Amino acid sequence: MSLEDERISELRATAHPLRLQMLSLLTGAELSAAEVARELGVTQANASYHLRLLHSAGLLEVAGEESVRGGRAKKYRHPWDAERPRSTSATEDDRLAYARVLADAIPRRFATRRRGERAQFTDADLWVEPEVWDQVFALVTEASRLFHAAARPPRTEGTVRANLSVAAFRLEGEGEAR
Repeated sequence: MSLEDERISELRATAHPLRLQMLSLLTGAELSAAEVARELGVTQANASYHLRLLHSAGLLEVAGEESVRGGRAKKYRHPWDAERPRSTSATEDDRLAYARVLADAIPRRFATRRRGERAQFTDADLWVEPEVWDQVFALVTEASRLFHAAARPPRTEGTVRANLSVAAFRLEGEGEAR
């Protein structure tokens, strides 16, 4: 069995609400399973299980270890900007499962929004010139990178908790001009 076959698909690994939360949390902080568990309100065993799964999928790296009551605890981080070869093992079902988890996360996060604050919602199924699509895609990618690069540990002084959920992709269309 090849290494690609042995590794769980990155998309399949992220197709779980708790694991999406963990990736967000570990974008701005290096945390142990116990710290992740406390932050997300889950058991340490549950946090450890999901962290190991994300690690085996190549989505987390061990950032170090610390001594805890005579034992060792791994600290994980999400290297969101790491160059990784794209997984060829992801199936269409994996991609759809990820899209569903992402879509389900939006209402949950929206329910915790700060009332009265500004928000931006866009839903657009439009026909545009390829150059416009390329420009929009580049801007969305830039916004995502900026957001991830600025991530800090939870409750860091001078920060606000914010959400950015984006799904941008080309659609198939009847009579598509080429």
